[in-house]
Amino acid sequence: MSRANNGQWRNWAGNQSATPSRVVAPASVAELAEVVGAAARAGEQVKPIGSGHSFTGIGLTDGVQLSMARLAGLRALDSETGLVTVQAGMPLHRLNELLADAGLAMSNLGDIDRQTVAGALATGTHGTGRHLGGLATQVRALELVLADGSVVQCAPDRDGELFSAARVGLGALGVVSAVTLATEPAFALHAAERPMPLARVLGELDELVAVNEHFEFYWFPHTDRTLTKRNNRLAPGQAPQPLGRRRAFVEDDVIGNGAFRLTCELGRAVPAAVPRINRFAARFMGDREYSDASHRVFCSPRRVRFVEMEYAVPRDAVQEAMAGVRRATELPGMKVSFPIEVRFAAPDDIPLSTASGRESAYLAVHMFSGQAFQRYFDEVEAVLGGLDGRPHWGKMHSCDAATLRTRYPRFDEFLAVRKRVDPTGVFRNDYLDRVLGD
Repeated sequence: MSRANNGQWRNWAGNQSATPSRVVAPASVAELAEVVGAAARAGEQVKPIGSGHSFTGIGLTDGVQLSMARLAGLRALDSETGLVTVQAGMPLHRLNELLADAGLAMSNLGDIDRQTVAGALATGTHGTGRHLGGLATQVRALELVLADGSVVQCAPDRDGELFSAARVGLGALGVVSAVTLATEPAFALHAAERPMPLARVLGELDELVAVNEHFEFYWFPHTDRTLTKRNNRLAPGQAPQPLGRRRAFVEDDVIGNGAFRLTCELGRAVPAAVPRINRFAARFMGDREYSDASHRVFCSPRRVRFVEMEYAVPRDAVQEAMAGVRRATELPGMKVSFPIEVRFAAPDDIPLSTASGRESAYLAVHMFSGQAFQRYFDEVEAVLGGLDGRPHWGKMHSCDAATLRTRYPRFDEFLAVRKRVDPTGVFRNDYLDRVLGD
């Protein structure tokens, strides 16, 4: 994220901006509570902001913007129980390093680690894994500052309704100030990245998801090629074999980011060349094996700027979803440089989680920064929405409350909690007005 001299804030992708009336960076929960309470009494809206990795306007405000950068420390770590409590502004990459130093790890992670803990939870950040849910399923307790400035603790046995909703709370219920997470002893993953024809991936998809702890694939539009990623735990006592520093730099930084950026820039300049560029890129991405600490395998550097939309569809609809996305990429004039990412997650019990109550497949579409994306996203959204798809809260979509109520059986349960803890809309903004109702 960035902030201009005129006070305008912009997100990482550069597609969202806001000019808050003032910016406050509280250094304690007491100070945070005082700021929220005073703003509420003055009739101001309040929104916390993290690292700015959302593509939607979920964190925008023209009221009081709360920077959580000074509330980013460790509160408690119990190596025996694995319970770790951190302040909400801690970035995930720092959390991962802190856990590794203590011999602990998160059970599952997404592929980007720049978000803050609270921001990742609020938007429903997830990874991939046949028996694993998103980051919010690893939460065991929350501390929030409510609209009246009160500080509350919630857990399954302490205001369970608030806890259930606030695990994926969209920033609509209060300002999360601390999070208690369930971790486990540190483990290593064996990563196998292999090219495969798309037809074979789709034909063997059930088996690929079933036999791997974490499976995902990237399809290169306008080609029949994919890159598959299979991450599985090393057996106890088996020594990791990480990539050497030089090889990691060449493959992840030089090729995975630098060369990929050049292919995207070329495709933006010469759209007609995109199919040939994608066929070329697909030959040089992946085809390697290594093993390393889990967080180093789950997460990878992302230095190429883009905008993104992602939908979760029922697991058994993934074949139809892929067919529809392929049709969208082949429409006249449609040229797509970025691969389509497909991941999988177990069902959970969180009201506004995209995997609430069902096994899910996630399809993410991207467009390189500066390229026209709206037609492509609209076409894909029509396909995935028609399959009862649920949009990622932090990624671009056009759904409103009326539509989302039909896709989330517990939608009104969330609204009831919101009405109880923020009856005057201290934490509302335009995005929340659209997706939750005014």
